[in-house]
Amino acid sequence: MPAGSGGVVEWAGGTYFGRRTQEPDAEMQSALAPDGEVRCGIGPALEPRRFTSMGARLFDLNPVQQQAVLHDEGPILILAGAGTGKTRVITTRIVRLLYDGIDPSAILGVTFTNKAANEMRERLLTMFDPEQARKVTLCTFHSLCVRILRQGIDLLGYKKNFTIFDEGETMGLIKRIITRTAAQDEKLEPNVARSMISKAKNSSWNPQVDTKTLLGAVYARYESELKTLNAVDFDDLLILAVRLLREFPEKREQMQERYQHLLVDEFQDTNLLQLELMTLLAGKRSNVCAVGDDDQSIYGWRGAEVTNILEFESHFPGARVLKLEQNYRSTDAVLQTANAIIKGNVRRRAKQLWSDQGKGERVRVVEMPDDRKESSFVCEEIHHLHQTKQTPLEDFAVLFRTNAQSRGFEEECRRLKLPYRIIGGISFFERREVKDFLAYLQAVANPSDDIHLLRALQVPARGVGQTTVQRALNESIQREVGVIEVFEDLAFRSNCTKRTAGALEMFTDCIRRFEGLFHQPMADLGKLTRELLDESGFFEELRRSCKTEEEADNRERNVRDLIGDLEKYTLKKKGDLAKFLDDISLGDRDTDDTQGNGVTLITLHAAKGLEFPQVYLVGVEEGILPHDRSKMEGSLDEERRLLYVGITRAMKMLTISYCQGRVRYGSAMPCQPSSFLKELPDDHIERTDFHEIRNRQMAPEDVDAGFANFKAFLSGLEG
Repeated sequence: MPAGSGGVVEWAGGTYFGRRTQEPDAEMQSALAPDGEVRCGIGPALEPRRFTSMGARLFDLNPVQQQAVLHDEGPILILAGAGTGKTRVITTRIVRLLYDGIDPSAILGVTFTNKAANEMRERLLTMFDPEQARKVTLCTFHSLCVRILRQGIDLLGYKKNFTIFDEGETMGLIKRIITRTAAQDEKLEPNVARSMISKAKNSSWNPQVDTKTLLGAVYARYESELKTLNAVDFDDLLILAVRLLREFPEKREQMQERYQHLLVDEFQDTNLLQLELMTLLAGKRSNVCAVGDDDQSIYGWRGAEVTNILEFESHFPGARVLKLEQNYRSTDAVLQTANAIIKGNVRRRAKQLWSDQGKGERVRVVEMPDDRKESSFVCEEIHHLHQTKQTPLEDFAVLFRTNAQSRGFEEECRRLKLPYRIIGGISFFERREVKDFLAYLQAVANPSDDIHLLRALQVPARGVGQTTVQRALNESIQREVGVIEVFEDLAFRSNCTKRTAGALEMFTDCIRRFEGLFHQPMADLGKLTRELLDESGFFEELRRSCKTEEEADNRERNVRDLIGDLEKYTLKKKGDLAKFLDDISLGDRDTDDTQGNGVTLITLHAAKGLEFPQVYLVGVEEGILPHDRSKMEGSLDEERRLLYVGITRAMKMLTISYCQGRVRYGSAMPCQPSSFLKELPDDHIERTDFHEIRNRQMAPEDVDAGFANFKAFLSGLEG
């Protein structure tokens, strides 16, 4: 490598990123500090930037990971098996590109969740100059689509200040349309309609040719009203972004010039539209680095296409394929069990996970008499291990196929006074006070956003009835204007009662006035938000609607915390209100507290990406895993992948259980062990049952430990 060049530096001590101006001499060799840190040599002095101790040194990576990081131009698929360090590879590859002199703003990393994007960004900031690292775009697919559409959605007939409907707003609109569209003897469940509309959008079904059916008519009217409201739903973000890039070459070339290096995480979860978006952005350069694992493709029901990763080379000709198979998470017993399960899937890219962490304990497969015994056994064993071996409760996770299975484990945890957390629940952003608060902000950011304007109108109640609102909606659709313009129309108000007309005037004047204030340069958004809520009587109404003072305090705190977030956002990102609301709309819609206290109760789908020292994988029975539905839908391969994901969450200890009987739909029903269990390797499995384990004599060391804990407990009482 010529002096002063970028890229990597190699000598006997290892391979490093950086620049050099001379061959490594004694001074450069001495840069290897006792703690293993390395400093790059530049001339006679050492470069002050100390980046290798922060994760950027290549010798921290195994040989295949190094190849992935050092791959130059052109497409590459990195098949990253469970626990093989894919996030480290992605971030280190970005750092390598930066050290090669690639413009940070030309690098785009796409993930599926904000959490993943933020974790990647945090790592990157510790591995490279933070000022430069912040210029790298790391975002979700939907966030990327918003960036694209904000620059060109007007070419598709929308205004640039479009509104993004969240799931609640989408469902609300669909419910209203069904009510107005369905005949007296027709029924259509809103959830079914929402699911079918989403599938239709992603498969290019045209509702205009099928308006004779209720579903087709609802779909057509839904699309029409969204367009009238200048709104898009989450499916539209992808559809419209792809359409914009496909139909307008100048926009496509602009984006291709902007993003010259693409990195896609969890590629196995992409659908056909996301794949097309990547191919349109990649262009002729085709600098696409896709990271994923077909063996962990478990979201087919959500539209993910495992063929995207299986047929990567056909979409990106000349692609290089690398396999990461060294696992850094689990013992050999766990990995051999996972390997044995997944090889039952014929259509996959062959991989064999391995580890240098030793054989570990055998995987237990335990037969339980019924689901009540299963939950009591698991929770009592966790309690025992916690008491006798001081194993932290956070080390334990109970994984199950369906949400309904959690109930018995919750009851047992309560009985034993074991703290626990359920991953999932009502999203923070689905809480009433949060949605009401955001409705006000959306209304002043974009008064033409009818859905949020009408929600704000009702908080607090202003005496404007549903008849008046419906009449305004109908008139706004006919005149193709926003509802606020109808409310402001003197002719419309003249047909309202004096009280209603006065309420509409006060409300619209307030919204318009704050619209102007919020859009002023250097506006103090936090202060203005508090003034808006105080003037509207928001907090008084919030507290009035609560049954207890504690509930009122909690709900008010939620809103005030969001105001604080808005203030921090505008200071940190120097963004305006519209950008803040975009980020909120695109935020991860779950409340999974993976940092909480206690035993984790979690579904297999939600467990993907997580790891736990001790895992109980419960209810592994025919009809549950694999699920009954999978046989009818031909998705048995995905069920096997789901079991594989569950197994590979375990770091040290794994127990798999199934029941002889289970209460389902209120009646006791016999169960059969999952057919997948026949595929487990005997060398790494201990097959046992509930009664055998219960009848075993307690080990002397456990007796001693239990006695010691009991003495400590008594001492604590005396103290």
